[in-house]
Amino acid sequence: MRVAGFGFRQSVDLASLLDALAQAGGTVDSVATVASKAPGLAELARHLGVPLIAVTLDDLGNQVRPGSDRVKDLYGTGSVAESAALAAAGQGARLVSARVTSADGRAVAAIAEGQGT
Repeated sequence: MRVAGFGFRQSVDLASLLDALAQAGGTVDSVATVASKAPGLAELARHLGVPLIAVTLDDLGNQVRPGSDRVKDLYGTGSVAESAALAAAGQGARLVSARVTSADGRAVAAIAEGQGT
């Protein structure tokens, strides 16, 4: 199972999310983000025809990643995109694409592969 994890600004739009996904490597089986941001990813999931996985803060925090101190203070990990992808891809998941940022800076995506949750 390939999962694209996302972090994004409140002002994100579909084009920004698609750009970040394309830069991360494209085709995935599902998309994921922290539960509080899930509504902002719903349009992308519909567009791609894949499930949206809302990851809890506990699951996100169990996937500690380096990155932004501000993001770490808010979500317990330095990268919401990488941590969401790993958590959603399940135990033993591995990143196949580290986080990349959309050209406009509003979305970050990372892709993980695993057995699923």
